[in-house]
Amino acid sequence: MQIIINNTPIDVLPCETILETARRAGYTIPSLCYAKEAKHKSSCMVCAVKNCANGQIIPSCTTFPVEGMQIETNTEEVLLVRSLSLELLLSDHRADCEAPCSMVCPKGLDIENMLGYYDKGEYDNACRLIGEAFALPETACDTCKAPCEKACRRGTVDEAVPIRSIIAKVVKSMENKHVPTHTNGEGRKPGKALFNSRLGRFSAKEKEMLMQTVVTPSNCLHCACAGNRGCKLREYAEAEKIKRSRYEASSALPAMKREHVAGHMWFEQSKCIRCGLCVYNTSNGFTFRERGFGIQVVIPEENKPNVDEAIAALCPTGALFLMN
Repeated sequence: MQIIINNTPIDVLPCETILETARRAGYTIPSLCYAKEAKHKSSCMVCAVKNCANGQIIPSCTTFPVEGMQIETNTEEVLLVRSLSLELLLSDHRADCEAPCSMVCPKGLDIENMLGYYDKGEYDNACRLIGEAFALPETACDTCKAPCEKACRRGTVDEAVPIRSIIAKVVKSMENKHVPTHTNGEGRKPGKALFNSRLGRFSAKEKEMLMQTVVTPSNCLHCACAGNRGCKLREYAEAEKIKRSRYEASSALPAMKREHVAGHMWFEQSKCIRCGLCVYNTSNGFTFRERGFGIQVVIPEENKPNVDEAIAALCPTGALFLMN
């Protein structure tokens, strides 16, 4: 059997969906709720295509080809549907892709990761990161206007993290010790500019929760998304050149509430897009709660021993992530 994709006849293989047929033919179609060789159901509509034979917009990840289909994958109408679907998902997604402190550092210091090492007492690793941004022993923090501390999200809860003082403390503690650094003062090399979602303001209840639960030597909230490097939602938002969702944030889920699942795996519900991949591919593991707009993915305490941390690889966002 053949179907027409973008005016080109394409042979269909047995048990292939339109998405799989199109990708095999070289057409790029994004998808968040699809995973090859895993159980999945259409939910995100980011993989939308149009069947010109009947005028329907359909999810390509779960629709199987039938005789007479004439599929369009990249028309203006199709791309608009995908873009709107992404914006709806982003409006219900509470996350800072990158920590604000790291983003505003004029020297490109990866502050959030540096503070992570500091909190674990790994001063050598913290100093190594500092050495990637500053020509040690000079740090230039004394003359800096500290945009990092002004941008610190902890400052919206109680007091900003004293980043400059911590940098000075780390560097001084490593005096007379050999710490491999690049000492070129160039900081992180800017890579591809990726979409950066914004968490929004903390509610009074969230501030109270964060003050009680986030207690580290630095006081850092570590608000950067732990799963941002493999986040397809972020990747597709950048591809669509989405800078800010046209819809107001609608999530009522608490931000930065991270729940330990198993091994090194954690779950942050406010970043979940409810694609169901973790539900469909675990047995007595993750499950849905409620229905309709109020639907949530949850992991009952008694189900946690049934979940292998390998399931995190299926998550298309930073909702399921591995952390040491």
